[in-house]
Amino acid sequence: MLPNDPVSQARLDLTTALRAAVRHGLNEGVCNHFSMAVPGREDLFLVNPQGLHWSEITPADLVIADGAGNIVEGRYSVEPTAFFIHARLHAGNPRAKVVLHTHMPYATALTSIRDGRIEMCTQNAFRYWNRIAYDDEYSGVALSAEEGDRMCRALGDKDILFLRNHGVIVTGPTVAQAYDELYYLERTAMVQVLAMQTGRPLHNIDAALAEHTANQIAGESQQAVLHFESLKRLLDRDEPGWRRLAA
Repeated sequence: MLPNDPVSQARLDLTTALRAAVRHGLNEGVCNHFSMAVPGREDLFLVNPQGLHWSEITPADLVIADGAGNIVEGRYSVEPTAFFIHARLHAGNPRAKVVLHTHMPYATALTSIRDGRIEMCTQNAFRYWNRIAYDDEYSGVALSAEEGDRMCRALGDKDILFLRNHGVIVTGPTVAQAYDELYYLERTAMVQVLAMQTGRPLHNIDAALAEHTANQIAGESQQAVLHFESLKRLLDRDEPGWRRLAA
């Protein structure tokens, strides 16, 4: 397997996201999952294995699975909810090439309060204008295909899903774009929660200005790629061996 073939590149990118998530405090134990449709095989997806901390995962450790829960390639098993959430989202939403699911603290805090929403009160928030769906029906741990399908329906035509009492799902066309959205979503939620703790009312902007600013930010999409490449450089500097492609 050459290091520049599409599947190897996908493995490197997904590993970058997993390790960067640890640095940014977005992970939780050995739980949660990042996945990506396998280039050239949309019926399969790459996903982090069960039991490994995200800081120790290399590209060689990632598992390739199909929608029925079978391990097509890899040395490890996959946590069951990863199949039921990620397989159903990849199968049911062709736009969801990359699916990132976390219980990151500040965004999850907003899922735990009544009517918790990302408010249009900071510039980072404006990038999410009209892009977030809210699933307000907690149904327990996602241990069935039906629950994964329900989440897929709740996401609809949006890019991000807030799961009541649970966490968030961020989707995107590439790992770089999806991870950038995940990172800034948590930063957005963090500043909002801090502002809410003052007890003073949030200063939301009007819909027209929020939409205008969202379009401006979308026009700077190269920032996501530049951000992601910088994360790879940091890993190269600090975590030798992270790029290992062979078991």
